[in-house]
Amino acid sequence: MYEGPVQDLIDELGRLPGVGPKSAQRIAFHLLGAEPADVTRLQEALQKVKEGVVFCDVCGNVSEESTCRICRDARRDPSAVCVVEEPKDVLAIERTREFKGRYHVLGGALDPLSGIGPEQLRIRQLLSRIGSQEITEVILAMDPNTEGEATATYLVRMLRDFPGLTVTRLASGLPMGGDLEFADELTLGRALSGRRTV
Repeated sequence: MYEGPVQDLIDELGRLPGVGPKSAQRIAFHLLGAEPADVTRLQEALQKVKEGVVFCDVCGNVSEESTCRICRDARRDPSAVCVVEEPKDVLAIERTREFKGRYHVLGGALDPLSGIGPEQLRIRQLLSRIGSQEITEVILAMDPNTEGEATATYLVRMLRDFPGLTVTRLASGLPMGGDLEFADELTLGRALSGRRTV
């Protein structure tokens, strides 16, 4: 353990997701050796994020205004909504340049063991959006894990009673450049059941 402020910094950095003790120590010592101007820029960026970033009133994505740039974009298709768990998922889908609709960010996934139920997610807002707007397709883009599957299953049950609404799910299967022999049974099974005509 280090003395006072250095250990405090390591401890705080270690609380960040994906940052373990060794990474926290490396970052702390990098900051100790950094130029004061670099540290000041980091402080200012953190302050701006806390003071200037809000969640979009419509979709729940991060934004500098009450409505995000995607929801304000009149060129986007308002009839298709892609439901994702987190704002970072919006960026991942946008990078594909394949989806031209709008988004709805739930703010997480169902995880009863961690105390995250439907009330902690933006599911009520999604249902309200579908009921009040001309939405014809909802694409469920949850992570392919236990929590994501539970969330998608729950949403399918909630959305099946909306007339004229098509609910789809992202395909899952083999990654590009992968080898069949190294695929696990679940992934290979999903790839087979989700096959399409060519």
